[in-house]
Amino acid sequence: MEALQILLMILALLSAVLTVELENTLYAVLSFCGMCVIIGVIFWILNAPYVAVFQLLVYAGAIVSIFLATVMLTLRKERLR
Repeated sequence: MEALQILLMILALLSAVLTVELENTLYAVLSFCGMCVIIGVIFWILNAPYVAVFQLLVYAGAIVSIFLATVMLTLRKERLR
């Protein structure tokens, strides 16, 4: 179980770095979504199901949806110019 936790922490850290370093905004938002899901899984493994569900619903669901909508609207306006 500890090996799985360490692997998930490394994946979350890698996703966080990719979120900041990627030049394509769409890929950065998708990396952020992956990071949020991985953190939710880590909470679930640590026997904190309420925090895990909150993490998945609020961050991976709502905030990433808002980010994606914003990115898509921004990219559309840039293509029209």
